[in-house]
Amino acid sequence: MSRPFNSYREFYLFYLGEHQNAQCRRFHAIGTTLVLVTLIALTITGAWKFWFLLPLFGYGFSWIGHFRHERNKPAAFKYPFYSLISDFRMYAQMCTGKLDGELKRAQEFTRSRTA
Repeated sequence: MSRPFNSYREFYLFYLGEHQNAQCRRFHAIGTTLVLVTLIALTITGAWKFWFLLPLFGYGFSWIGHFRHERNKPAAFKYPFYSLISDFRMYAQMCTGKLDGELKRAQEFTRSRTA
């Protein structure tokens, strides 16, 4: 992307454009689920010495999805904070069935930025 984003909304559409491959999104979902389950387990047990599992699960699974299936560089390399927020937002939309419409809007946004 050569132009900067004017808003988080624009970034999110870009982010989704980088996640068009369903397998990549599945790997993100696995990683995010493991992060949430691990965070709950750490909170309940107080075993905070295992905190290192959070980024390992979150980034590990998403990077597998990107490098193996999407074949692009994760947005987190350049936009770490927005990417973290966007991963949880995409996960929530996957869980609620609202992601398909957003993916279509992302495709249109990507086309408009490359034109």
